[in-house]
Amino acid sequence: MTGPQTITVDHLRALLDSQDGDAIIGLIDGEVRVIHADDRDDDANRGAVEVISRDDLRDRLGGDPSEDELQARAEELTAATELQGG
Repeated sequence: MTGPQTITVDHLRALLDSQDGDAIIGLIDGEVRVIHADDRDDDANRGAVEVISRDDLRDRLGGDPSEDELQARAEELTAATELQGG
């Protein structure tokens, strides 16, 4: 079971698969969401704290990350958000 602010491999895959170069993983009230640029100003997404953008994630992981690489990055991002009080 994962907590509400846990970033998962599924979040990372959804971000990497996005065609929106400006998409982000964001935190809203402790909930992790993949947010596309067109949706950032929606009431439901307003005030989201950016964790990582699609382009930054691709830069860090390369073109075809392994399951282990995705899991490690998800854990690192989750830990970073917890340290910041995510």
